[in-house]
Amino acid sequence: MTGFEELIAWQKARALCRNVYRVSRNGRFADDRDLQRQIRRAAVSIVSNIAEGYERGRKNEFAQFLLIAKGSCGEVQAQPYVALDEEYVSREEFEGLYAAALETGRVIAGLRRSILQGAP
Repeated sequence: MTGFEELIAWQKARALCRNVYRVSRNGRFADDRDLQRQIRRAAVSIVSNIAEGYERGRKNEFAQFLLIAKGSCGEVQAQPYVALDEEYVSREEFEGLYAAALETGRVIAGLRRSILQGAP
């Protein structure tokens, strides 16, 4: 592996981040700067922590950064509920964000398990 960009977890996190930015730039969502900033920060945190942990080059540190990234996935899963309740997003947009965050979290968890078990 030549870089974090090859990690499926990072690729999924990047796609999730793109989706978060796309959805949060429109309509009433864009007007709620606090929620918009919070969900965007959480999405960027996922991408960034995977990359930073990978670049540290130590298994235990990488595993810790993945745990942080997984926590940020939880934030991105929760915040669309607020956007849905406030009618900032459609049901379809909510489900897309939620499903992508859930899947990203699952992949991160699997990668973390693999690292902690000593897999290459």
